[in-house]
Order: sequence, then C-alpha cells, then structure tokens
Amino acid sequence: MRIAICPGSFDPVTNGHIDIFKRASLMFDEVIVGVFFNPNKGNPMFTVEQRVAMLKEATKDIPNIRIEAFSGLLNEYVKNEGAQVIVRGLRTLSDFEYEFQRALLIKKIDESIETVFMMTSVEHSYLSSSGMRELLNFGGDIAQFVPCSVKKMIYTYLNDKKQ
Repeated sequence: MRIAICPGSFDPVTNGHIDIFKRASLMFDEVIVGVFFNPNKGNPMFTVEQRVAMLKEATKDIPNIRIEAFSGLLNEYVKNEGAQVIVRGLRTLSDFEYEFQRALLIKKIDESIETVFMMTSVEHSYLSSSGMRELLNFGGDIAQFVPCSVKKMIYTYLNDKKQ
C-alpha cells in the first residue's frame, strides 16, 4: 500500500490545499493530512483541534484521506504511519527553495523517505494561509478562497472568540 503524508499547519486550510490533497489522493492508496503545530510560525489563529475539524469537513468527499494531528519530527511521523512519501505543494520559487532544503535534510536522516513536489493549480497560486489570516484580521471576505464548510466554521470560531 502506497501511503503519503501531506504535512502542514493549515491555519486555515485553503482551496489550494484541498486541490493538492485531491490530486495526491489519485496518486496514492492513502493520503494522511498531518496537521502540525509549527512553533516557528508564531501564534496560530486556530487550534490544532479546530484545524483538524476544518480539514475533516473539507475533505469528507475524498475517500482515501485521513486527517490527523501530530507533533515531533516529520520523518518519525512518516515512519510511524507506514508512509513512504511526503507530498509538498509549491506555489513559488521561494516555496521550492525552502521545501527542497527540508526534503534534503529528511533524505539525509532517512534515505527511504521520498518527497514529491506538486505545483499548485494556477487558479490557487496566490493563496496562502497567512494571506487568509490577514484578510480575516482586517474583516475581509475569504469566501472564494476556502471551502464553503471551512468558511462557516471559521466565522463561527471567530464569532465565539469575540463573545
């Protein structure tokens, strides 16, 4: 069985993420979307539990996807899940430079783990979670950039937070 891991913080998940997950699901028997708290990215807007809930709702129509939270080293998570491949979505050249260095480090640690880079679809090439957080912080409308179910969950979380 070919298992792939799509790791990320997904704070919040965007249509670009969903596009990568759907395309990866056609290439692998199982795709595990690993939601990771990244201490290098500062304070997240949403908790890991909220992000897992958003992802479960947004990917419920993709039968071979599993959503999980994880912590620790990615290479250890990959091995613990019986996966062989890490899938990374790329938007820009700077994404490639960053992800290429990470892939080489993981390859040095464990030669059995491969990294597959998937270019984003053109219609999602400008989307980023940080852009969505900025829009949300300034009251912008994110409806066209995130799955409908995620939009509803985000606005519910933000309204509850205000109260």
